[in-house]
Amino acid sequence: MIDPIIYSLLVATAIGLAAGYLGSIMVLEKMALVGDALSHVALPGLAIGILFNFNPFFGAFIFLFASAIIIWHIQRFTKLSFDTLVGSTFTLALAVGVLLVPAPELLEALFGDISKIEAIDAVLAIIIAIIAIVLTRFIYKKIVLSLISEELAVSTGINVEWINLLYLLLVSLVVAMGIRITGTLLVGYLVVTPAAAAKTISSNLYRYMVLSSIFGAVSAFSGVLISNYFILPPGPLVVLSGIVLFGAVLLIRWRLKLQ
Repeated sequence: MIDPIIYSLLVATAIGLAAGYLGSIMVLEKMALVGDALSHVALPGLAIGILFNFNPFFGAFIFLFASAIIIWHIQRFTKLSFDTLVGSTFTLALAVGVLLVPAPELLEALFGDISKIEAIDAVLAIIIAIIAIVLTRFIYKKIVLSLISEELAVSTGINVEWINLLYLLLVSLVVAMGIRITGTLLVGYLVVTPAAAAKTISSNLYRYMVLSSIFGAVSAFSGVLISNYFILPPGPLVVLSGIVLFGAVLLIRWRLKLQ
């Protein structure tokens, strides 16, 4: 029989890879707060799943997807930035979610619990991570081009609005899975900090993408491993592992500048 920690580490690595990769676009677009805000939007979905006795993470999926589509539609008409729209709604979602989630499950919803991962969860996480990375790879350069000049992107036949919607849905998918590791309060870290660390020491776009994914996987893997060893909540330790990694990257960058 396979040790459950193996499943937990597989899930953490897969989601860390995908979150780091998608987060690299988020940092480029200066949307760092969007990933964090979307994680809070998932909380009412988790609450509905708990209250109606079905898998709460399916509730998080549904709520995140619906919220992403609504935000996308509003952005099309108002031309407000995504971080403005998401930021204006996430506190409401957090408040509603906290009120709806029963007290015994609240801590798990906020900070995650990867100890209950089974084989099917590991397989699902790996499949989702692969899908997210492949689809993001397909639209990556198109998004980067739209960041440089939206008019130029449109002139080359890129449908910027639909590309943005697909990206938001992929982020929602990865965030929903990441909640299993870090909970709704901390999952935004997974799509921001690894990419920020990679951007600090990357000289080109390819290296930036690769390092973002690696840093995300290393942070998630090491955090879950340490949490299992010390029997502590995984979410905070994933964040602390990533911050240590980020600090090490900054130190390397500082030493290189001195040379």
